[in-house]
Amino acid sequence: MYAMQPPRVQRNLQTLGILWCVFGAYRVIAGLVGVIALRVMSERQFNHYGWTWHANFHGLFWPPWISAFVPLVLTIAVVTAALAFLVGYSLLTRRPWGRVLGIVVAILSLLKFPLGTALGIYTLWVLAPAASGAEYEAIAE
Repeated sequence: MYAMQPPRVQRNLQTLGILWCVFGAYRVIAGLVGVIALRVMSERQFNHYGWTWHANFHGLFWPPWISAFVPLVLTIAVVTAALAFLVGYSLLTRRPWGRVLGIVVAILSLLKFPLGTALGIYTLWVLAPAASGAEYEAIAE
């Protein structure tokens, strides 16, 4: 007949933890790309005739103060990456507080389309139901 499958949380918890760690690495890389892009745009060489393909940027002006957004972008990238790594770690090590943190961060990640949205929906599907709460408490350290 049919083999009995393990419950939803046990089946998906390891995959979910790994995906959160991968998402954290993605956030670090995306933050670095954003910081580098802002720094390049704020440099004088980016304006008008600094690059050999200047015709594509003729008339485009990036004010030097745009580099003031670098700390903001860097802070957002570090915080979101740290939260993602913390959720991944807590789910992989089955910490008692991991489920609640995972749900909260999943709700916040729904705004980061498309990868954050997909990961948030998957996390909520695994961890949000009441039966999942009882199951997670049973397997938590």
